[in-house]
Amino acid sequence: MEENKDFTEKATELIARDFEMVFGDKKPTEQELFEMLSDQVAYMMQYRLDFLLSLMYRLDIDEQKIRVALSPKALIAPNIGLAHLILERQKLRIKIKQEYGKIELEDLEDGLEF
Repeated sequence: MEENKDFTEKATELIARDFEMVFGDKKPTEQELFEMLSDQVAYMMQYRLDFLLSLMYRLDIDEQKIRVALSPKALIAPNIGLAHLILERQKLRIKIKQEYGKIELEDLEDGLEF
């Protein structure tokens, strides 16, 4: 349970930074985060679409998945589909960082010697 809370806090920080969102003192639950992100994505789709698509590219979200979420044949609203993709990608980024950590510069220098 504690790990999931930490995970949600890290995802909240990343999403707040990337999507210019402010949460105040109370940290949102994952469901609240998802709902706020969905609202922000809806706003960006209407007023800042180029920025939103650029941001999704920077976050390395699969372009095919974006197309599916934006398709008129999608079963859920586009903003909800995109918010889901964003949240899942941020979770994956956090998991990868936790598993592989950061390479220390000293370790990198050792590998660069000829």
